Amino acid sequence: MEFTKGHGTGNDFVLLPDPDGTLDLTPGLVAALCDRRRGLGGDGVLRVVRAAKHPEGAGQAGDAEWFMDYWNSDGSFAEMCGNGARVFVRYLVATGLAAPVGGLLTVATRAGVVRARVEGEAIAVEMRRPRLYGTATATLGGLTLPGTAVDVGNPHLVCALPAGLELPSLDLTRAPDVDPAAFPNGVNVEFTAPGAPVDGADGHELMRVYERGSAETLSCGTGACAVGAVALRDAGLDTGTVAVDVPGGRLTVTVTPDTCWLSGPAILLATGQVDPAALPPA
Repeated sequence: MEFTKGHGTGNDFVLLPDPDGTLDLTPGLVAALCDRRRGLGGDGVLRVVRAAKHPEGAGQAGDAEWFMDYWNSDGSFAEMCGNGARVFVRYLVATGLAAPVGGLLTVATRAGVVRARVEGEAIAVEMRRPRLYGTATATLGGLTLPGTAVDVGNPHLVCALPAGLELPSLDLTRAPDVDPAAFPNGVNVEFTAPGAPVDGADGHELMRVYERGSAETLSCGTGACAVGAVALRDAGLDTGTVAVDVPGGRLTVTVTPDTCWLSGPAILLATGQVDPAALPPA
């Protein structure tokens, strides 16, 4: 089975080319591929399949040729992955499967069609404008933090740390406790602290994230969008640009009246073949 390994600010993925949707991709196979000791390792799997050949993408085939079939590392589905979409676009362009038209390239996802711009080393994807819709809490050890619930095509809870508590001090080896009634399908939890001013940005946030289905990751694109939207709201702004620093690097979030652009590096590391029979059993 052919694969490519790539990452966006440390959010890493196994890409599987499957243009005609013939690969028998199962939760067990995904989890085995993402195993960091006995597999290839990754925060998730991106199957590269034509929209017309995938049941969840067929309805978008008129708007986008390719469907990003994204799976979390535990074998569950996710509606959207911002960094995954950027790496997916890098793969399409690098392999010649697609090229921007008028500077833009469209990709079908479970959260709808997204547009992308190739900006040299960086790739920007346009996603839905984050919707701030309520409050909830996350409990980590003996610490309970209030947060803002945000919909970016997938669910997020953005929790700002109180003064005197540093991001590196958080133990994210286990999932934060949240109210299952508020998040029946789980939630990505972002913990934030303010950063020093950045030229050209309206705000600067530092972020760590515990991703639903993947545990703590070095980066989360939709999470950065959620954090950027909350930071702008707290600054009294409806639109603007926020630099979001994650353990894997820096992402730039630009919230417009109608959408949200996520920009940052997208890197392809290696290509090769993997023997499914050699992977750990499901």
